[in-house]
Amino acid sequence: STRFVAVDGVSPTVSPYAAFVAPSASVIGDVTLGQNSSVWYGATVRGDVHKVVIGDNTSVGDRAVIHVAKIQGDFPSVIGSNVTIGPGAIVHAATLKDNCIVGPSAQVLDGAVVESNAIVAAGAVVTPGTTVKEGEYWAGSPAKMVRKVTAEELQVMSENALDTLELARMHALECSKDFEQLAKDDEAYEDATTRDPDYWQPTNQPDPSDVLGQGSPGLIFDSALTNPEEGLKLQQKKKAAGKA
Repeated sequence: STRFVAVDGVSPTVSPYAAFVAPSASVIGDVTLGQNSSVWYGATVRGDVHKVVIGDNTSVGDRAVIHVAKIQGDFPSVIGSNVTIGPGAIVHAATLKDNCIVGPSAQVLDGAVVESNAIVAAGAVVTPGTTVKEGEYWAGSPAKMVRKVTAEELQVMSENALDTLELARMHALECSKDFEQLAKDDEAYEDATTRDPDYWQPTNQPDPSDVLGQGSPGLIFDSALTNPEEGLKLQQKKKAAGKA
C-alpha cells in the first residue's frame, strides 16, 4: 500500500478527491495534494524539511521525485494546477506554475521557477535559480531557451492533463479491488474469451420481450400460428438436425 509517512508530527494532507496515489508511491511529511491530482508508481514526494504543495489536476509520473531544501537554501516545492511531471523527473525545491510540463528525466533544481504554459524538455536540467519564462520551450543540460511553445503544444498540454486524469481514475479503481473481485474479473475475462459467440450470453440489459416485469411470454405469443415464418424456420431446423 501507499507509504504515507509523518515527519515531526506532520502528516501528508491528501484531498479526498485526489484521483490516484499508487500503492508503491511514497508521500512523506508536509505534503498537500489537491483534487484530481495523481502520484504514480514508484514516485516519491518528500516534504521532510520544508513543505510541498501540489495543486489540482496535476500528475507526478512514475519514479519522479519531488523534494525540498533547508540546509543549502530555504526553498519549498510549490507545484500549481494542471501540471504534468514526467516519469523519472526531479523537482527539487522549485516552483512550477499552472499549466506547464516537466518532461521525463528532466530536473528542475533549487530556487528555479517554471512559469505557466512553459515546457522543460525530456532530460533537460534547469539549474538553480533559473526562471523558465511563460510560454517558452527549454532543453539541454544546462537547459536553455530553444523557442516559444506552439499553439499545438498548448493544446496537447491541456489534452494530456485530461487524459492522465481519466487514466488515474481507472488505475485507482483497479488498485482498490480485493482478491475476491480480482478473481471474479479473471473468471469473467476467461469466460468472455473462450465462450462460443453463439452461446447465450447473460447481460445486465433488460429483456426486450419482457412484459410487465414478469418475463418473456414465450412461444404462446411467438408461435407458428401468429408468425408462420417462424414455424417454417423451426421445421427447417428439425429437418437439418435429422439429416445430421
